[in-house]
Amino acid sequence: MSKIIDVRKTVVKFLKEAIDCEDVTVVKIGKVNETWKAVAEVYENDSFLKSMNLPPKKVRLFYSVSLDNKLEILSYERHNTFEETSGADGN
Repeated sequence: MSKIIDVRKTVVKFLKEAIDCEDVTVVKIGKVNETWKAVAEVYENDSFLKSMNLPPKKVRLFYSVSLDNKLEILSYERHNTFEETSGADGN
């Protein structure tokens, strides 16, 4: 199986567990030296509405995820827009 497919599967699994969401779509994957960089689109409940005990509403966010060659997660970061993710990994 292709390594890039393994990266996608790893990112989806990690984000579903780490941020407790159901909808994860990987929209970008690339490799810089020995590090994989991925960006995923995620729909999760709005934390502000939840804190105010208001009815839940899904918000669209993006997460950048870095992995090593062994597909271990090195870091992840939440962004409000896709454009913000380009500055996160230097691309």
